[in-house]
Amino acid sequence: MNKKLVVGWFSFTCCEDSTILFTELLNDHYDTWKKLVEFRYLKALKTKNSLEGLDVAFVEGAISSPTQEKRVREIRENAKYVVAVGACAVTGRPSATRNDFVDKDITDKIQWYFDHFDYSKKVLKLDEVIKVDDIIGGCPMDKNIFLSTLEKYLKLFKIISDA
Repeated sequence: MNKKLVVGWFSFTCCEDSTILFTELLNDHYDTWKKLVEFRYLKALKTKNSLEGLDVAFVEGAISSPTQEKRVREIRENAKYVVAVGACAVTGRPSATRNDFVDKDITDKIQWYFDHFDYSKKVLKLDEVIKVDDIIGGCPMDKNIFLSTLEKYLKLFKIISDA
């Protein structure tokens, strides 16, 4: 059996437009990718997922809670490379817009959410929590940059040749 690139796709606080675009890319690339890539973690498409032994973790979304911080650190520990995907992961925005609130802007209704849910004081872009090896910006992600980034890792792990 040929070696495959072991990939995980993760989503945090965002609109998940890059996940939607990624699943749309499968329409055109699935036959090729299934020979080259093992999607070990991809909740949008499968129920049995594992973090273990990831070559590359593609992470979409900003980090907005202590639980998400813990989870993304776990992903980092289990992945050789991490790629921030989409505007929220790369810049924090638009998810981090709430960071602009000052105390006088936080109404009782907004404070109720902070008090009753697992929210951090600030929403963080991915590289404020973990080391990020590559970025794919855009909202949704730029599909051409995604495809070239995936190709870069297929070459790096010698799944495909540089020729």
